[in-house]
Amino acid sequence: MKIQNLNEINTTALAYMGDAVYEQAVREHVIKKGSYHVGNMHKLSTDFVNASAQAKIIRTMFDELSEVEQKLVKRARNRKYNTKAKNADPVTYKWATAFEALVGYLYLADENERLESVLSKAIAIIGK
Repeated sequence: MKIQNLNEINTTALAYMGDAVYEQAVREHVIKKGSYHVGNMHKLSTDFVNASAQAKIIRTMFDELSEVEQKLVKRARNRKYNTKAKNADPVTYKWATAFEALVGYLYLADENERLESVLSKAIAIIGK
C-alpha cells in the first residue's frame, strides 16, 4: 500500500499497524536468540514491547530521523488520545504511540529497507 500523503491516514491507525509489525520483529529476535520456552519468550518480548521501552527508542533515534519522519512522530505524539495508558504515564504513552506510528507508516509505505533499519536500531537500543 503506497501512501501518497502522510495526512491521509490518521496516526492512531498507523500506530495500530506499527504495534503489530514491531511485535513480530521482537518475536523473531527472541526466537533467533534461541529462547524457546514460552515463559522466557514472553519475558524477553515484554522487555521490548512496553511503553517505556518504545518511548526510549523513539527519543534516542529522533535526531536520526528524516524531516518527514520527525513530522510524523510529532504529529502522532501530539495527537489527543481518549485511551488511558495502562502501565505508563501519559507522556511516555504518547512517545510510545509515536514510535508505533512511525513503524506503521514505514510498513504501509513499503519502505522496507528503512523499516528494517529502524527495527534493528530499536532492538539494539533496548539491547537484549
